[in-house]
Amino acid sequence: MNRFERIPLAAGEAQLRYLDGDYRIVRPGSFVRCAVTSEPIPLDELKYWSVELQEAYASPEAVLARLHPKPRKR
Repeated sequence: MNRFERIPLAAGEAQLRYLDGDYRIVRPGSFVRCAVTSEPIPLDELKYWSVELQEAYASPEAVLARLHPKPRKR
């Protein structure tokens, strides 16, 4: 998001296009969901996302869980 875009006032889940160091709002909303934990992330608190996977993450731990999953025990 850049300084010329308004923070959307619409309640509900937003749809974003994740870019390098920025994102574009495709559908207005007040939050996105973490791809790992499914917890809502307010847009003003969104710090972690993947441009390649087009996913948002709630924390650095969620990023690590997505990119480096632990092997399953048999």
